[in-house]
Amino acid sequence: MNYDTFVDQVARRTRASSTHAVDLTRATLETLAERLTGGEVLDLAAQLPAPLQLALKPGAGAEAADRFGAAEFVARVSRRAGIDESSARDAVRAVFTTVREAIAGGEFDEVVTRLPRDYRDMVEPALAPGTALRGR
Repeated sequence: MNYDTFVDQVARRTRASSTHAVDLTRATLETLAERLTGGEVLDLAAQLPAPLQLALKPGAGAEAADRFGAAEFVARVSRRAGIDESSARDAVRAVFTTVREAIAGGEFDEVVTRLPRDYRDMVEPALAPGTALRGR
Protein backbone atom coordinates (compact mmCIF):
# COMPACT_ATOMS: atom_id res chain seq x y z
CA MET A 1 0.00 0.00 0.00
CA ASN A 2 1.41 3.40 -0.90
CA TYR A 3 1.38 6.44 1.38
CA ASP A 4 -1.55 8.23 -0.27
CA THR A 5 -3.74 5.13 -0.11
CA PHE A 6 -2.82 4.64 3.54
CA VAL A 7 -3.79 8.22 4.42
CA ASP A 8 -6.99 7.96 2.36
CA GLN A 9 -7.98 4.79 4.25
CA VAL A 10 -7.40 6.42 7.65
CA ALA A 11 -9.31 9.51 6.50
CA ARG A 12 -12.23 7.37 5.35
CA ARG A 13 -12.30 5.32 8.55
CA THR A 14 -12.12 8.38 10.81
CA ARG A 15 -14.25 10.63 8.59
CA ALA A 16 -11.45 13.18 8.73
CA SER A 17 -9.65 15.26 6.14
CA SER A 18 -6.45 13.88 4.65
CA THR A 19 -4.45 16.45 6.60
CA HIS A 20 -6.05 15.40 9.87
CA ALA A 21 -5.62 11.72 8.96
CA VAL A 22 -1.86 12.35 8.61
CA ASP A 23 -1.83 13.84 12.13
CA LEU A 24 -3.83 10.92 13.55
CA THR A 25 -1.56 8.40 11.87
CA ARG A 26 1.62 10.12 13.07
CA ALA A 27 0.31 10.37 16.65
CA THR A 28 -0.67 6.69 16.71
CA LEU A 29 2.56 5.41 15.15
CA GLU A 30 4.76 7.55 17.42
CA THR A 31 2.92 6.20 20.44
CA LEU A 32 3.16 2.63 19.14
CA ALA A 33 6.92 3.11 18.69
CA GLU A 34 7.17 3.98 22.39
CA ARG A 35 5.23 0.83 23.35
CA LEU A 36 7.31 -1.62 21.28
CA THR A 37 10.93 -2.70 21.51
CA GLY A 38 13.36 -1.17 19.04
CA GLY A 39 13.53 -4.37 17.00
CA GLU A 40 9.74 -4.67 16.77
CA VAL A 41 9.49 -1.05 15.66
CA LEU A 42 12.10 -1.52 12.94
CA ASP A 43 10.43 -4.72 11.66
CA LEU A 44 7.08 -2.95 11.40
CA ALA A 45 8.49 0.26 9.92
CA ALA A 46 10.33 -1.62 7.18
CA GLN A 47 6.99 -2.68 5.70
CA LEU A 48 5.34 0.76 5.66
CA PRO A 49 5.67 3.58 3.12
CA ALA A 50 8.72 5.79 3.74
CA PRO A 51 6.84 8.82 5.17
CA LEU A 52 5.27 6.57 7.82
CA GLN A 53 8.60 5.01 8.73
CA LEU A 54 9.70 8.36 10.16
CA ALA A 55 6.98 8.19 12.83
CA LEU A 56 8.10 4.67 13.77
CA LYS A 57 11.72 5.48 14.50
CA PRO A 58 12.77 4.04 17.86
CA GLY A 59 14.15 6.63 20.24
CA ALA A 60 17.49 6.47 21.99
CA GLY A 61 17.56 3.56 24.41
CA ALA A 62 14.34 2.18 22.93
CA GLU A 63 15.45 -1.44 22.94
CA ALA A 64 13.09 -1.98 25.87
CA ALA A 65 9.40 -1.22 25.39
CA ASP A 66 7.78 1.45 27.55
CA ARG A 67 5.14 -0.56 29.42
CA PHE A 68 1.92 1.43 29.50
CA GLY A 69 -1.68 0.35 29.18
CA ALA A 70 -4.35 1.15 26.64
CA ALA A 71 -5.68 4.16 28.56
CA GLU A 72 -2.24 5.77 28.52
CA PHE A 73 -1.81 4.87 24.84
CA VAL A 74 -5.06 6.69 24.02
CA ALA A 75 -4.11 9.65 26.24
CA ARG A 76 -0.77 10.02 24.43
CA VAL A 77 -2.42 9.87 21.01
CA SER A 78 -5.00 12.39 22.22
CA ARG A 79 -2.30 14.83 23.34
CA ARG A 80 -0.20 14.39 20.20
CA ALA A 81 -3.15 14.85 17.83
CA GLY A 82 -4.91 17.53 19.89
CA ILE A 83 -8.20 15.59 20.07
CA ASP A 84 -10.39 14.18 22.84
CA GLU A 85 -9.77 10.64 24.06
CA SER A 86 -12.90 9.16 22.48
CA SER A 87 -11.79 10.42 19.07
CA ALA A 88 -8.25 9.22 19.79
CA ARG A 89 -9.52 5.70 20.53
CA ASP A 90 -11.39 5.67 17.20
CA ALA A 91 -8.30 6.98 15.41
CA VAL A 92 -6.11 4.26 16.93
CA ARG A 93 -8.54 1.58 15.70
CA ALA A 94 -8.52 3.11 12.21
CA VAL A 95 -4.73 3.37 12.04
CA PHE A 96 -4.22 -0.16 13.41
CA THR A 97 -6.65 -1.58 10.83
CA THR A 98 -4.91 0.30 8.02
CA VAL A 99 -1.44 -0.78 9.20
CA ARG A 100 -2.57 -4.40 9.19
CA GLU A 101 -3.85 -4.05 5.62
CA ALA A 102 -0.63 -2.33 4.53
CA ILE A 103 1.89 -4.92 5.70
CA ALA A 104 2.65 -8.45 4.61
CA GLY A 105 1.92 -11.64 6.45
CA GLY A 106 1.19 -11.70 10.14
CA GLU A 107 3.67 -9.04 11.25
CA PHE A 108 0.98 -6.79 12.70
CA ASP A 109 -0.82 -9.68 14.38
CA GLU A 110 2.50 -10.76 15.89
CA VAL A 111 3.09 -7.31 17.34
CA VAL A 112 -0.36 -6.74 18.79
CA THR A 113 -0.69 -10.17 20.37
CA ARG A 114 2.14 -9.07 22.67
CA LEU A 115 0.03 -6.21 24.02
CA PRO A 116 -1.90 -6.59 27.30
CA ARG A 117 -5.61 -7.43 27.39
CA ASP A 118 -6.68 -3.84 27.96
CA TYR A 119 -5.75 -3.08 24.33
CA ARG A 120 -8.34 -5.59 23.13
CA ASP A 121 -11.08 -3.20 21.96
CA MET A 122 -8.59 -1.11 19.94
CA VAL A 123 -6.68 -4.02 18.45
CA GLU A 124 -9.09 -6.84 17.73
CA PRO A 125 -10.92 -5.08 14.88
CA ALA A 126 -7.55 -4.98 13.08
CA LEU A 127 -6.55 -8.60 13.68
CA ALA A 128 -6.74 -11.25 11.02
CA PRO A 129 -9.65 -13.67 11.42
CA GLY A 130 -8.72 -16.42 13.85
CA THR A 131 -5.99 -14.43 15.60
CA ALA A 132 -6.68 -14.18 19.31
CA LEU A 133 -5.26 -11.54 21.63
CA ARG A 134 -3.46 -13.37 24.37
CA GLY A 135 -4.02 -12.14 27.91
CA ARG A 136 -1.17 -10.64 29.87
